[in-house]
Amino acid sequence: MRLRDTLVAAGGLLVLAVSVAVAVTIGPADISASDVWASVAARLGVGESRLAPLRDGIVWNLRMPRTVLAAVCGAGLALCGAVMQSLLRNPLADPFVLGVSSGASTGAVAVVVLGVGGGAVSLSGGAFAGALVSFGLVLLLSHSLGGSTDRVVLSGVAAMQLFSALTSFTVLTSADAETTRGVLFWLLGSLSGADWTDVLLCAGVLAAVLGVCLGHARTLDAFAFGEEAAASLGVRVGRARLVLLCATALLTAVLVSCAGAIGFVGLVLPHVTRALTGSGHARLLPVTALAGAVFLVWVDTAARTVLDPQEVPVGVVTSLIGVPVFVAVLHRRRRKA
Repeated sequence: MRLRDTLVAAGGLLVLAVSVAVAVTIGPADISASDVWASVAARLGVGESRLAPLRDGIVWNLRMPRTVLAAVCGAGLALCGAVMQSLLRNPLADPFVLGVSSGASTGAVAVVVLGVGGGAVSLSGGAFAGALVSFGLVLLLSHSLGGSTDRVVLSGVAAMQLFSALTSFTVLTSADAETTRGVLFWLLGSLSGADWTDVLLCAGVLAAVLGVCLGHARTLDAFAFGEEAAASLGVRVGRARLVLLCATALLTAVLVSCAGAIGFVGLVLPHVTRALTGSGHARLLPVTALAGAVFLVWVDTAARTVLDPQEVPVGVVTSLIGVPVFVAVLHRRRRKA
């Protein structure tokens, strides 16, 4: 079984590497996969790039950070979805169930439309602050209501509605047409402004949260039998829930602050990979992360090229793909039941 898991992980990483290499070649400028590898190798100090400076800049400063950030965001959102669904024992849970996305949207709108921070705070910084405020409100509200999983979900729904209303009110009353269009594009998910700083930040947080979640893999397995059963198996339910909620909320906040709200990745991908790997989280979590990375790389590639030169928000494409896939998954679960 360990050999099989190793082969699956190696195969997933290979597919991801090939997907990134091929995705970078797709676009108005004609760049081959060998040119991409040569450019990357040159940046890493191995050989010299054969590309002209302009084309080398297109690869390294435009396409590569965007594609890698898509992979990181896809992996992170899928990972958070898998953890949230197991932790809350709710197949409809996704990374945004804690109201993090809505809070991030409000924070971003406050910076862009209202000028909060006086220019010293970026859109990403405002989004991150708003996400943390929203999550803090959810924790406070759910704790005051008893702290059970259903109270966490209900508190998240309440926070989501509250911050969505604040965002809509702010945009409708204070933004001009051009600002509204820009904010709306970001709210629907966009990787167009990706740079290596965003990539390093998101990748670092993803690695840390993945480590935390894998360290709690057996705990998540125990949660599948309910909180009482988990407690009888020696799990410190309250502490484990708080650690995992904070970890997934932090990762979601960072991803949303850099890429906007990209829906359905964390909702659909865990169900698809769970059908392939089973419910054991030591195997499920890394496979789900790899599947999410590959998925969002190709979704982003389609979003920026299908209607070229016009770009489609990534969140729109993920929803168009995710809805029928999710319906198919639900029908499959119903037939099994």
